[in-house]
Amino acid sequence: MTPHINRIGTAVPEQDVHRPFLAFARTLLADDRARMVFDRMAERAGIAHRYSHLRPGRLEAGEVDADGFYRRGAFPTTAARMRLYEPFARSLALQAADALDLGADRRRITHVVVASCTGFTAPGLDLQLTEALDLPLSVGRSLIGFMGCSAAVPALRLACDTVRADPRARVLVVNCELSTLHLQETSDLETVLSFMLFADGASAALVSADPVGLAIEDFQSAIIPDSERLITWRIGDQGFDMHLSGKVPGRIAEALRGEGGADMLRGRAADAYDLWAVHAGGRTVLDAVEISLSLPPAALRHSRAVLHDYGNMSSATVMFVLARMLAEREGTRGLAMAFGPGMVAESFCFRRAA
Repeated sequence: MTPHINRIGTAVPEQDVHRPFLAFARTLLADDRARMVFDRMAERAGIAHRYSHLRPGRLEAGEVDADGFYRRGAFPTTAARMRLYEPFARSLALQAADALDLGADRRRITHVVVASCTGFTAPGLDLQLTEALDLPLSVGRSLIGFMGCSAAVPALRLACDTVRADPRARVLVVNCELSTLHLQETSDLETVLSFMLFADGASAALVSADPVGLAIEDFQSAIIPDSERLITWRIGDQGFDMHLSGKVPGRIAEALRGEGGADMLRGRAADAYDLWAVHAGGRTVLDAVEISLSLPPAALRHSRAVLHDYGNMSSATVMFVLARMLAEREGTRGLAMAFGPGMVAESFCFRRAA
């Protein structure tokens, strides 16, 4: 039995915070050289918009956000950030689920899989969605937690395993990330540059045995050796602390040029795939994949478009890329991949349903 992603819904908050953040970030940096480097990297980032639940503040008045959640010299505790995560994540996840237009089909949902690495609450999103969407009380629920940007793939793998075990299963897969709840007040250039990438976003997908949408053929996980310190995501006293090394793109390229790339391609040539759903982790990450696999410039157009329009929404990002492919209805065979802390490379092959 072949599982299919039948359809995908996506959602982002209303507030476009990218340009206001660029202005705020410059005030964090201690000297002209750091600001010059930041400006150059921002110009080359390939990002025009990023969205947040938090409204931009008036920089000239000393505000970070309009609601005073972030106050200079007194950024909020992790507990305060989690108090916002609960209602914000619920509303954003529901927007993505509503975009699926399930209608009466929601009563046929048998399982819910939720992936998120930007917040914790119990009862969690799985139960909140079950209640808000009026799903059957017998629905099976699973949480994929703290796996970072690559978490969408394990979430889909669990959904596909469920469908293979029971062809009657209909699985709702939700990725919801509120990255902007973890802004830090720091003058460290590398950290400030990482904040420039991340944004809030959510996706919802229906996975079933119905031969509609994208057929999922197989999954593969790979741990990239000697890379565990390049991406880290730890719980601190003032939000979650992100470390994203500038060495990440080079390490990905190195892995893809070796046996890891051949394994990820499943022994095929790169031109065997005409759909490439690569997690838009940043322009340099996409460049590393494109160059190391010798892909044509248009291969990653959907990934680059998502990065441009939304930034890096952690686990939801690759689902936004797949949503564009579903809407375009072009191409036949595809490869999806995402990278996360570990470092790990998660991938799966798919094809468009007949």
